[in-house]
Amino acid sequence: MKILTAEQIRSWDQFTISNEPVSSIQLMERASTAVANWISEHCKNHKKAVIFCGCGNNGGDGLAVARLLYLKGFDVDVLVNDPKQRFSEDASVNLKRLRDISGITVRKFDYTEQYVFDDKTIIIDALFGTGLSRPLEKEYRLLVEKLNEEKNIKISIDIPAGLSADKMFENTFVALKADYTLTFQCWKRSFLHPETGKYTGKVIVLDIDLSRNYPETTETEYFVAEDELIGSIFKPREEFSHKGSYGKAVIAGGSYGKIGAAVLATKSALKTGAGLTFTLAPECGYEILQTSCPEAMFIKGGEQLITNFEWDKGAVCGIGPGLGTHPETAQSLLRFLKEYSHPLVLDADALNIIAGDPENLKLIHQRSIITPHPKEFERLFGSTTSSYERLELGREKAKELGIYIVLKDHHTQIITPEKNVFYNITGNAGLAKGGSGDILTGILTSLLAQGYSAEHASILGVWLHGRAADLASEKHSKESMLPTDVIDELGGVFDELNRKVIKNL
Repeated sequence: MKILTAEQIRSWDQFTISNEPVSSIQLMERASTAVANWISEHCKNHKKAVIFCGCGNNGGDGLAVARLLYLKGFDVDVLVNDPKQRFSEDASVNLKRLRDISGITVRKFDYTEQYVFDDKTIIIDALFGTGLSRPLEKEYRLLVEKLNEEKNIKISIDIPAGLSADKMFENTFVALKADYTLTFQCWKRSFLHPETGKYTGKVIVLDIDLSRNYPETTETEYFVAEDELIGSIFKPREEFSHKGSYGKAVIAGGSYGKIGAAVLATKSALKTGAGLTFTLAPECGYEILQTSCPEAMFIKGGEQLITNFEWDKGAVCGIGPGLGTHPETAQSLLRFLKEYSHPLVLDADALNIIAGDPENLKLIHQRSIITPHPKEFERLFGSTTSSYERLELGREKAKELGIYIVLKDHHTQIITPEKNVFYNITGNAGLAKGGSGDILTGILTSLLAQGYSAEHASILGVWLHGRAADLASEKHSKESMLPTDVIDELGGVFDELNRKVIKNL
């Protein structure tokens, strides 16, 4: 799914109006109906709604939603800045329609101070939508601060008040902290970054049947890795195949006291389907690895730590889990990278070693995948003031070095050498545990070994990792789920993917 800017979304609306054809007020009714239907279906225990409406088209959506919810049996109150103020043309139409209904009262925002927000009341935000160009000020800021103090369920229409669709305002901005954001047709970038995404709650993308032609011909560098894209990337296993059909994966990692990281990466590589899996590790991990991962073959890389990176050069390697940064290991790794001429996966301590000298970045072979978390990214490329700025720096570095950067975050971003960005929307806070990144390294290495391109391996691998974590959290909770639980759920994820392929035949 493409992520479009606020300006492109407005053009999308106009394109639909011009080419369907449909009038702007009919399109607003379509969007409002989708919102009202969702609220009616999912908020059955709440039969009262207070809707805060701005004077633009987002406010027009809110006014229409008020009418539609009232007709569905909700008690509805509407609050606006001033009923006599100038509303947009379509919002004015819906305000007139609302005034024709005797059961709905339109009041000013200052009525909020005496309004009784009982536990059956839903707060609906229709203040600004995607058109906001500056932080909230004056009465709007005070209103949103007041609403944030209330414990009621809060639902934002299209985008929470106070957020921009495409960027982050200064650090002191105020935004409505929604429980649900019912957005139209596509994700917005601000939903996917931690500084702004924390205000959206659960994002529900409502299809309001905008023109399918417009996004196909509209250029963007930002995408969401949704199910349709994953289905186009995934390659089901061929019946007449053998282990040689699915490549060789080598996990290079582990050191004394950190063999568990190599175990996790090896297990996830095995569970992701590599034909042959090897673990290059120090001899101190031999018994642990052979006992815990009997399907993988062991390659000795040293005694207490890895000092020798040697393996079948026809294999794809993932380096870093539990590697350590001992000078002998660092020297050996850098020497190896100078001589190695194939794409690989670099994570954890491999990145920390490379970060020791900016010149080391040139040793990473083009089309390789690196998987830094924000702190590792900072060591590699320098500090930034926000996740937005970090992403833009990542885009520049991915292009400069010709590599893929898997920038770990709540919504991990896959950055390509062409500067395209794919946001992942699977996964949850249960992955905020040591070992989760080691699993991802194993998954990515396995997919590369099986012949996926670096881009497809990155997109599919991060999605698999997150989807398995979602299944694990359903069984064990986010608090109690372990990285090993995530590995155990990979089979269920592949089962889902294969079922979808069969269904689409």
